Amino acid sequence: QVQLVESGGGLVQAGGSLRLSCAASVSLFSILNINTMAWYRQAPGKQRELVAIVTQSGNTQYLESVKGRFVITKENAKEVSLEMNSLKPEDTAIYYCNVGMKSGNTYWGQGTQVTVSS
Repeated sequence: QVQLVESGGGLVQAGGSLRLSCAASVSLFSILNINTMAWYRQAPGKQRELVAIVTQSGNTQYLESVKGRFVITKENAKEVSLEMNSLKPEDTAIYYCNVGMKSGNTYWGQGTQVTVSS
């Protein structure tokens, strides 16, 4: 079982920055079986979308609209962060941490609100 706790959301003006953090409460066995760590977001009335993902080997992928502004970092085996710069009002959403296991199971955090004012 994996529990994810996110932090770092809030209200920021357009052009500002925020850093989201996600810590996984996992057993040593589960740590060894983490395949991917990612951030998703869901804006009101829209589907949840993948923002950024980092694999066990350190490869990263980003949503096209956040490339060059957001950076996902695997801080250690069970922590991942998302540095968000040059924020835009369209980045406003609830951001969710996600962990994908080698078994295929996935786990979600409770979500953290990010609001960017214009």
